[in-house]
Amino acid sequence: MGISQYLKEIGRGKQGARPLDRVQAADLFGQVLDGGVSDIELGAFCLAMRIKGETPEEMAGFLDATQARLHRVPAASRPVVVLPSYNGARRLPVLTPLLALLLARRGLPVLVHGTATESSRVFVTEVLGALGIAAQAEIGPIAAGTAAYVPTELLHPGLKRLLDVRRVVGLRNSAHSLVKLMNPCAGPAVIVGSYTHPEYAVSMGAVYELMGATALLLRGTEGEAVADARRLPQMEGFVAGRRVVLEAGQRGTLTDLPGWPEGTDAHATASYIREILDEKRPLPTSIGLQVEHILRLAGLQ
Repeated sequence: MGISQYLKEIGRGKQGARPLDRVQAADLFGQVLDGGVSDIELGAFCLAMRIKGETPEEMAGFLDATQARLHRVPAASRPVVVLPSYNGARRLPVLTPLLALLLARRGLPVLVHGTATESSRVFVTEVLGALGIAAQAEIGPIAAGTAAYVPTELLHPGLKRLLDVRRVVGLRNSAHSLVKLMNPCAGPAVIVGSYTHPEYAVSMGAVYELMGATALLLRGTEGEAVADARRLPQMEGFVAGRRVVLEAGQRGTLTDLPGWPEGTDAHATASYIREILDEKRPLPTSIGLQVEHILRLAGLQ
């Protein structure tokens, strides 16, 4: 059928573009994921949505199409904690593996999914590798008390193709937002979503409500789904789409963080994580509170 009729609606610029309804958005994104569009159409879609911006209804439609096509992680005995990891480290260490391992120690199955989206950052796979955790080669169940890393292409190759468009055009597209919102599991999950700018907190929260998701939403560390160890961010919760108050947050930045790695080196970050897990270094307060809030959300499933 093609997507030209949708491109005419979304490609009229910031002021002239018209939003799609949820069903239209699902049809459009489904065709993109299925690889039934040309490279020119794919590029047009990515740039049109980048200029227009997604409405919550459009993103919900994109998620509907994605959920129908994902190679899902099997349900576990307890809700799976989902940690998207797509930003990596630019200036600060990637502590997403620390969050994952702390949650696993508390008995939850933890899924970290992601891929490297640019060449100038240190990504979670490098830190996980330094900790001896390899990427899964195929989709499989995650046992309670275990943290696993699943590359995006195993969940759906079409998503990886969309994310890779950034390397060609130099701009993020709808897929970069979608992967932080989706539930890749066949059963109950707690999605940990993060944003870099306050306006994204509003749009992401609206999508969680529309999707009936159970999630924790916070301003993470350089876009990663882990609280910044240097401050206590606001944390908002969702239970089946219903908002719950978790953490009001505090102003100010900590300067006294014993053992805090200088820079983003993967091996230095892994050493810092090991020292915290071995109780040789104190756990940053913000990450400790994030763990407790996630456990609370998992218990409300």
